Amino acid sequence: MLKLSNFIGGQWQGSVSGRTLQAAASDDGSIFATFPASSFDEVNRAVSSSRGAQNQWVSLPLDERLAMLRKFADRIESRAEEIAREEQREMGKPIAVAHQFLQAGLSAFRAALEDGGNYPFHTSIKGANGTTEINRSALGVVAQIVPWNFTVAQILVNLGPLLASGNTVIIKPSEKATPSACILFEENLLPSGVLNLVLGDGQAGKALAAHTDIDLVVFTGSIATGRKIAQAAGSNLNRSILELGGKDAAIVDVGVDVESVAMDVAAGSFLNSGQICTSMERIYVHQDIVESFLPALVEASKIFAEGGRMAIGPMVDNDQARIVAEHVSDAVALGAEVIAGGIPTEVNGNHFPPTVLTGITGNMLIAQQETFGPVAPITVVDSFATALELARESEYGLAATVYSNNAENLAAARDIEAAVIWINGWQASDGIRQAEPARSSGMGAMGGTLSYDAATRPTTVFVPHEGGRP
Repeated sequence: MLKLSNFIGGQWQGSVSGRTLQAAASDDGSIFATFPASSFDEVNRAVSSSRGAQNQWVSLPLDERLAMLRKFADRIESRAEEIAREEQREMGKPIAVAHQFLQAGLSAFRAALEDGGNYPFHTSIKGANGTTEINRSALGVVAQIVPWNFTVAQILVNLGPLLASGNTVIIKPSEKATPSACILFEENLLPSGVLNLVLGDGQAGKALAAHTDIDLVVFTGSIATGRKIAQAAGSNLNRSILELGGKDAAIVDVGVDVESVAMDVAAGSFLNSGQICTSMERIYVHQDIVESFLPALVEASKIFAEGGRMAIGPMVDNDQARIVAEHVSDAVALGAEVIAGGIPTEVNGNHFPPTVLTGITGNMLIAQQETFGPVAPITVVDSFATALELARESEYGLAATVYSNNAENLAAARDIEAAVIWINGWQASDGIRQAEPARSSGMGAMGGTLSYDAATRPTTVFVPHEGGRP
């Protein structure tokens, strides 16, 4: 049985109260670790440590900070296999998928350090009356509250600019996926207090968000929790950056390569058991190709089913499996048809098979609420315009994917309110992204230099020409 601890001020520490929580394996629910049920006392200790370390950290030359952070990334990468296996145990992620996203997180972290070396922390502009200096300084202490589906990768994606800018950071992982974060901290050789770890459930997250000495909260998670985070931080007039839920649309237009697109839609629906914030959860298929597309999608789903070469793992826990089952049951009761997968007839841990549903209508739960499971809900549409209209009818605005060879349709799709729009390829990227979630999917622009903007506060200093002296 693993006994995990908080990492505060360069030391592993238990909870003040002695209360602990348990980490359960996603596959069968067996308990394999305990960790502190941190509350305000542990959070306050971490904040004090971070505040005490921040002045010395920001005083270091930028090149020294960047060098330390590059070594940190190398040490994390040396533990990639252990992190991947821990993520498999704690939330069901297949090893290959864990490696894929961990490498993506490391790439984003390293790219952010390169951005930091070129970021204009200090700018001088000469004008008619004098010189204007624009200085961007670190905010101070940042709380980063990360989700259970990509614990280490999500930490890394946001962490680089925060630390490189001179902030100190407190990490709070989800209680559903804690052990992998502890491996990361075993490689934390940064100066004491620069990067702290607080374990626990929502009580610890609430204490962090509401703490008066936190300058910024970066949160990834549900809309409901995000609203509470924003309210808690806002009550102290502190900032928050929120990446919240998604109910991402995918549009499949007439004229596309049906088999290729079906494979891409299967990946977008089933990868990581659908437990990705940008998974496809509303799929609109043109009526002229539906008869060929559906069999192709069913065939593609077999690759992600048990025994397939990309077989998915279990849901993170029974609660998440139950939500998926409820959404599928509700859809079937209201007229949807299961053409692949479906609710398991036998108990198989927290596993839920890749499922394809047709006949989806707007009154079904699966058309309205985030499912976060391996389900591809298909709605047949009579035109691209109809699909676009339906895609826009959502409170969510995280991402969308559009498959079409029609230039006019692709131009129209660019107006979907979302942080990211992928054209003819889900998750396709050159590693460049600057975006902000739309609608209820969050707030706060991140990516590239925007992440440094979010991690710093600008100050303007005006110095008049010599003749302007008093």
